[in-house]
Amino acid sequence: MPQIDVDEETDSYLAFAAALAGLTKGQVVARLVKQVQGAAALSGGAETEPASVRIYADYAGHRTFGLFVPGPGRIEITSGPLEGETFRTPSEAAREIVKHYNPGVSPHRNGWGFFFVAANGAPLQSLRHKPA
Repeated sequence: MPQIDVDEETDSYLAFAAALAGLTKGQVVARLVKQVQGAAALSGGAETEPASVRIYADYAGHRTFGLFVPGPGRIEITSGPLEGETFRTPSEAAREIVKHYNPGVSPHRNGWGFFFVAANGAPLQSLRHKPA
């Protein structure tokens, strides 16, 4: 069976993601590869907007689904009372969800940690572009 080498931090992350999703580490890697292949197939190699990624947030007993568009980083809400709304950033979307469900608290949230990737349960932060 083929094997891949990863550093300790990546192995820990894979173990965490696998435990959350009820999968093996290999299955987590396979899903990520399929997701990337699907995104590449959708773009067809053309200079188009990146494929969106299905995400969700759980807040105050409510799950809100949305789409994250990686290039511009915007969030399009696809379920719940904010369905159809589009936000420029994950944090802007997170603040609106908090304001809607719990208007009595400060709505300030970091959207990169508030939302999760639906395919694997990883924090949205895992898709954030890191500077070179």
